[in-house]
Amino acid sequence: MDNDVFDNLRLELRRGCLTVAVLAQLRTEQYGYSLVKALVDHGLDIDQSTLYPLLRRLENQGLLVSEWREENKRGKRFYRLSEEGGAILEHLLGEWQALNASIDRIVQEA
Repeated sequence: MDNDVFDNLRLELRRGCLTVAVLAQLRTEQYGYSLVKALVDHGLDIDQSTLYPLLRRLENQGLLVSEWREENKRGKRFYRLSEEGGAILEHLLGEWQALNASIDRIVQEA
């Protein structure tokens, strides 16, 4: 097996999955560290070097809103889905389910 090919395909697959997972997790407001912890607790490892650029991109696309607040005498940026982000998430989840069902049928036939 060519590990470089596998690694590249694996990263490509993870990229889209991480976006959906982050959007879904941010139906409830969280800050960066709590988001990483929640994703890891659900079995999805994500580095901060991957998470923060993703959060900025999603916010620039209007899918998230954020605000700085002080918690336990520390400033933290809290993120949550925007109204548009919630609508996009619902559509993405529908696409995810349809795609997953199709792939399951294809794999079962093979």
